[in-house]
Formats: sequence, structure tokens, C-alpha cells
Amino acid sequence: MSTAYDEIKTRLQGSMVALVTPMHPDGTVDYKRLADLIDWQIEQGTHCLVAVGTTGESATLSMQEHSDVIRYFVQHVKGRVPVIAGTGANNTMEAIKLTQDAADAGADCALLVAPYYNKPPQEGLYQHYKAIARAVNIPQMLYNVPGRTVVDIAQETVERLADIDNIVAIKDATGSIARGEQLIKAVGDRIVVLSGDDSTALDLMTFGGKGNISVTANVAPKAMSETFTAALRGDFDAAHKAHDVVKHLHRDLFIESSPIPAKYALHKMGMIDTGIRLPLVWLAEQHHATIDEALVRANLL
Repeated sequence: MSTAYDEIKTRLQGSMVALVTPMHPDGTVDYKRLADLIDWQIEQGTHCLVAVGTTGESATLSMQEHSDVIRYFVQHVKGRVPVIAGTGANNTMEAIKLTQDAADAGADCALLVAPYYNKPPQEGLYQHYKAIARAVNIPQMLYNVPGRTVVDIAQETVERLADIDNIVAIKDATGSIARGEQLIKAVGDRIVVLSGDDSTALDLMTFGGKGNISVTANVAPKAMSETFTAALRGDFDAAHKAHDVVKHLHRDLFIESSPIPAKYALHKMGMIDTGIRLPLVWLAEQHHATIDEALVRANLL
């Protein structure tokens, strides 16, 4: 049965970047660099942009900054690609407020990380997402990343939530291919299943995944776009050929907590300044050579 949300489901695919939030050395948002990054990503073939996801340091932006950055994304992108707004929180009312702000700004979809730290039971997760979906009429994407939230959205809970019309997708960052395959079999006819784990994303595509919300695409957007464009058309030989050039970055860009290595890499590439928000700090000096060598190997320096 077709719904009003079918169009956005067809656009949530391919290489999708969880973009860093560029900052000045004093930690304030650098909107000039943000504009440059957005333009570069689109020119390099990135299919969708995620504003203020966890890689965008959502946890340390104020609510006002959070909404301001999302609005800036939408205004600067001007419809060239879909804008997915990170609006999750561990406070349901706060998530509703951020999601409403994103809808008012014109974002195409909201990305809602599982409510972290509280460790809600599965019924709490269901009611959390149901409340946001009912409160804000915008397409919404579940985001399961238990390695960072210490809460895991069970498949049974996803199956229940997939019946809500404006819940249109899930970003599965569990890193489990077997689990991702089961998820696609269970809900793939109702919602879009995307990977949130660079190392396993291409493998998930072979089972019907529609794309990847990526950290690596921050620094290698062209190669990641070529990889997932080829995978979408079923040409996995071409996909692996493009992917092999950058797949080592999936490991090296997590040598410290993300987005620390990605921000260092982008700075090394001349794309951003050195700003980052506490409690995150700049990449430790002993890791500089690892990232430098990884960028050279990927033909990015």
C-alpha cells in the first residue's frame, strides 16, 4: 500500500555522510567551512547529508545551536540532495522539540538515535519513538547504535515501529551482517534499511540494504559514492574496486573516538580548522602518522 512517505524512501539510499560540524579553534561553529563542506560533498556525489548526527557532535551543541545548524544545512543545500537532521535525545520532549524545529526548517527526514544512558526497556523505546512520530509530521529514521548508547532496539521493536507511517527507515549501526539480513527480511518491505557501520555496509547491500550513513565519506566522498552507486545497480565488482581504495579508513578513522580522527583528517586536507568541543579533544600526536599515512594510501593527500 502506497503512503505519502514513499517518495522519501526512494531517496534515502546510496552514500550518505554523517557530516562533521566544522568549528573555529574556540569551539564556535564555522559556518563558512560548513558551506564549503556541503558543496564539496554534493560535488563529489554524496547522495544525502546528515546534519548534526553523532558525528556532528550533537551531544555537545546547545539545543539552539543544534537547530541553527540544521536550518543552515537546509538553506545552503537548497534541495540538491536530501537533508537528514539528527534530532535524537535521551529526553523524549527534547527530541520532539528538536524534531519539530527540523521540520519547520524544511529538513527531509529526522534521524533519531536511541535514547542513551537511561537504558529504557523495549516498551519505553517503542513509546519514545511513537510519541515523536505522532507529535511531528516529518519522515523519521530510527538509529540503533548500541556501542555508543548502551541500549539496543530489538528487532521486534523495530517491527512494531515499522507500522507507523512516518517512520520510514532505520540506520543499523550494530555491525552485524546476520542481524542486518534478518532486519531486511522482517521490515525491508515497509522501511528502508541502511547501514551505519562503514566496515560492513557494502556486505549488507548484498542482502538488500539501500545504503550507508558514513563517517569515512567525510574524507573520501567520491570513492564512497562510487562504491554505493555501483552497489545500488548490483555491480558489486565495481563496488569492491572503488571500496578497496578506502576501506582501511573504516578502521583508522576510529583510532580514537569519532569524530576526532575525521576532524584531524579533514584539517590535514585543508578543509576545516582545529575546533572540537570538550570533552572531545584534538587527535593525540602519536596517532597523527597513522591518519596521515591512511590519507596518502587513499590518494587523499
